Amino acid sequence: MASVKYKHLVFTLCFTAVFLFVVQAFAQTGSRDYKPSPSDCDAYARNKAENYSEGVLSGAIKGTARGALFGAIVGDREGAKKGAALGGVVRGTKSAVNRDKIRRQAYDDCMAGRVQW
Repeated sequence: MASVKYKHLVFTLCFTAVFLFVVQAFAQTGSRDYKPSPSDCDAYARNKAENYSEGVLSGAIKGTARGALFGAIVGDREGAKKGAALGGVVRGTKSAVNRDKIRRQAYDDCMAGRVQW
């Protein structure tokens, strides 16, 4: 009697495992067939650029602080002012270019189908 219950339990577990495997296979197949639209990819790219790059204002503030520090070390008060201005412009521009580069790369990856949805 115990062996019948054991066989029934093994059969039930095997059946459940096969069923879950088939369901997972169909779920993954369906997600691979999805082709995102250009607007989907644009939203994805903007979100990724926003999350993975610092903002222009943040970059400008960091550049200003570093430029002022460098200018104060190398020169005097006038050097600190020039370093702050130059650092703010350079770092702010670099941040904007970096964000745009991340956005373009993410958009291209999405349109090429290299992004998992």
